[in-house]
Amino acid sequence: MSLASIKTNYNHTIYASYIGYITQAIINNFAPLLFLTFQSSYSISLDQIAVLITFNFAVQLVVDLLAARYVDRIGYRRAIVIAHIACTAGLVGLAALPDLLPSPYLGLLLSIGCYAIGGGLIEVLVSPIVEACPTQKKEAAMSILHSFYCWGHVFVVLCSTAFFALAGIENWRILALIWAVVPLCNIFYFLQVPIAPLVAEEEREPVRSLFRNKLFWLFALLMVCAGACEQGMSQWASAFAESGLGVSKTVGDLAGPCTFAACMGIARACYGKFSDRIPLKIFMTGCAVLCVGSYLLASLTASPVLGLAGCAVCGLSVGIMWPGTFSMAAREIPRGGTAMFALYALAGDLGCSAGPGFVGMVSNQFGDSLKAGLLAAIIFPLLLLAGMALLRAWSRRQEAE
Repeated sequence: MSLASIKTNYNHTIYASYIGYITQAIINNFAPLLFLTFQSSYSISLDQIAVLITFNFAVQLVVDLLAARYVDRIGYRRAIVIAHIACTAGLVGLAALPDLLPSPYLGLLLSIGCYAIGGGLIEVLVSPIVEACPTQKKEAAMSILHSFYCWGHVFVVLCSTAFFALAGIENWRILALIWAVVPLCNIFYFLQVPIAPLVAEEEREPVRSLFRNKLFWLFALLMVCAGACEQGMSQWASAFAESGLGVSKTVGDLAGPCTFAACMGIARACYGKFSDRIPLKIFMTGCAVLCVGSYLLASLTASPVLGLAGCAVCGLSVGIMWPGTFSMAAREIPRGGTAMFALYALAGDLGCSAGPGFVGMVSNQFGDSLKAGLLAAIIFPLLLLAGMALLRAWSRRQEAE
């Protein structure tokens, strides 16, 4: 493999984008494995840990919003390199800053804030970078791309669990530095690969014009619902496994969120392979119906095994929702450009916050009944079904004209 081929072959752009999503999986899922360790090592309360989670999410939301305005001015290559530099610095800081600064908590906040900037940029940039590549089967490419976040999630949980078992959790700083190698290497990869503009500058649809487009808001609704359907189950999967089966946290993590992520990755990879046989709108509608069934199974069954089966089926059902909405929006609003992808990432992140928050709020109202919260969260796949019905009706009107 020569340097010249890397500079001209868009397959390398796609491979670098895959690693970008693995990087995002690392920064989103490594630190949560250490929350109890942070609590005991640095005398941090659970309330402070909750602030760490919220801070990470808030920074990524702000980055999503700013990216809609500034990424096209900065340029894709420069922005994606900055994203990976931030991720590398954040992971290195996670290993070093809590012990170097007078306040370990401040060190955690600074590190998480740094890699959250990188994660927000990666989420905004990677999809349009792949969408702009001159390749066939865009929907398949987008689905496979997003599957790498799932495989990265599984990879992080499995490798981190194995490392802690072999080397001891007290050596987590070494693992943080090892994970930092992934974005570090991808900096140099993205410096070499070809990157095409998604939409020529003179053809981009202004943000004000997007806001006046009713179809834009319909896809925004789908993105909110996609994020809520996914995280409403995913964030509670570990607690569901532990409380339902009475297993250890390690086994709970493997049986809950790890299985969920694996099923989500399988769904995305399978659609990437068979996308030319199944129309995306039909597949998305079927997945929404399956998602309704998975939430019903998880919330209404008395069997812990069936409850976990509901989690797994939910992973299968939500797999295509996020990348599928991106693909449909790119096709129906072709002049949306990076701003559109950034705004949809913002909408998806709002859903990722709203879903688990809604489950937790309802659960609290019903005496900490997680099943009641999951049952109430069925509203999100139902709203997605309604949105898909509106989209199909719009498509029929377009064809009739």
